[in-house]
Amino acid sequence: MKCSLLKYIAFLVLLPVFSFSQSKLNGFLTPSDTLNIQRRNAVIISEASISAITLVGLNQLWYSDYDQSKFHIINDNSEWLQMDKFGHVFSSYQLGKHGAQLLNWSGAKKKNQLLYGATLGFTFLTAVEVLDGYSKEWGFSWGDILANGVGSGLYIGQELLWNEQRIAVKYSFHDTKFARLNPNKLGETYMEQILKDYNGQTYWFCFNLHSFLKNSNMSKWLNIAVGFGADGMLYGSKDVDNQVLTNIERYRKYYLSFDVNLNNLRTNSRLLRSIFDVFNMIKIPFPTIEISKKGTVFHLFYN
Repeated sequence: MKCSLLKYIAFLVLLPVFSFSQSKLNGFLTPSDTLNIQRRNAVIISEASISAITLVGLNQLWYSDYDQSKFHIINDNSEWLQMDKFGHVFSSYQLGKHGAQLLNWSGAKKKNQLLYGATLGFTFLTAVEVLDGYSKEWGFSWGDILANGVGSGLYIGQELLWNEQRIAVKYSFHDTKFARLNPNKLGETYMEQILKDYNGQTYWFCFNLHSFLKNSNMSKWLNIAVGFGADGMLYGSKDVDNQVLTNIERYRKYYLSFDVNLNNLRTNSRLLRSIFDVFNMIKIPFPTIEISKKGTVFHLFYN
């Protein structure tokens, strides 16, 4: 569950980008044509420091609230209708994307961007998984490791195949009634629910139409988005849910919608490009078709 806490780590990685004066900002944000040793070292030190601080913080502030145990492996692949696994794919993809882009900003070669930057998500989340292995509440999950690999592989594979990201992994959230029924697991405040309530989370695979149809007149910013969600979950396991409230049914949801590729919006401002790049991890609300065992529903705007 705590993998959701890592969704916004990319924001932290990019914070140093916005620390310079306005007059120097545009030049600072422009990627270097050749390897800039100072930039590369700044990226490495910043990423290593933020990762270390985050891991120590998780260990001291999160895991300390739960009983510790010997290292153990669990099979949690059936829990949360696999929504937690989508969370791992999303987190690993986004961390890898920003890790590679920061190395690109430093002027590092493409090979090094993919080798050392795009694997940031997999490496960091694997370290978190090891901490899980020593927690009695959770455990080391090979399913989580596989999902981390899928997220990193999706970014790296597209760069090797197309030299661009034609398929982006994004996230959206809406509040649900289930968090009020089990705030301990699903979050008490709205911010906690964004991170914990899998019923309100939707993970999207957004396909950029123009990148697949280069010779067409398709707008470069237009995406077709396929989303995955779930409903009716109070705990990870169906058996536990049945013991608590037997009248709530767990089921998956599938979505079809449009989306905006913020990276393809025209602007000469490097600052705006950087801001767009960060917020491009969030799915823009659009008319959406929802399909589930409950039937088909049309949403004028869906988060």
